[in-house]
Amino acid sequence: MSLRPMMQRDRASAMLGMVVEHDAPGESRVSMTVRDDMLNGFAITHGGLVFTLADTAFAIACNEDERVTVAGGADITFLKSTTAGQTLTATAARRARSGRTGLYDIRVTDETGDLVAEVRGRSITTDRQPPVAEPVEARRAPVPSTGSGASAAPVAEPVAARRAPVPSTGSGTSAAPVAEPVEASGPRPANNPERDGALATTEVSR
Repeated sequence: MSLRPMMQRDRASAMLGMVVEHDAPGESRVSMTVRDDMLNGFAITHGGLVFTLADTAFAIACNEDERVTVAGGADITFLKSTTAGQTLTATAARRARSGRTGLYDIRVTDETGDLVAEVRGRSITTDRQPPVAEPVEARRAPVPSTGSGASAAPVAEPVAARRAPVPSTGSGTSAAPVAEPVEASGPRPANNPERDGALATTEVSR
């Protein structure tokens, strides 16, 4: 099944590895395999990503014609937790559509068919024009020429090699700047005889 332009431009869904399995006016089905980097601090699928899957199915179902339709609101109920390696599937279906508004139900299930979450989405059709852009899969960074008739991919500078410039000491060698201690960066207390004496001693010793 070929993806419609709306989904070809959807960077977020592509990043999360979503697969559109069904796309028809008023209904859709989208699946996603849960990865390790989709888990929250309890090692279960992040609720925001469960909703993102449901929202993608909702977006496909409610964009039934050439007009741009967006979410006006949505409510989600979480019913079962999942974890890495499981496959979630969101199935969306239109319940009602009148004028510029619509009502859609989205069910998220796991690979066993158990219900993971339910979403009710409310759509609003706008006068917005869809963007004209290259599909996600067609976006590639330009490859600079080597001047020898062949092209070479750019080599990224390693993260570890990026350092702030080191000021010169004037002796032919460079010394790394010494950071001011955290405790010294706050407001200085007024009328502190001991501290004032220490500062005076420091000035004399230079």
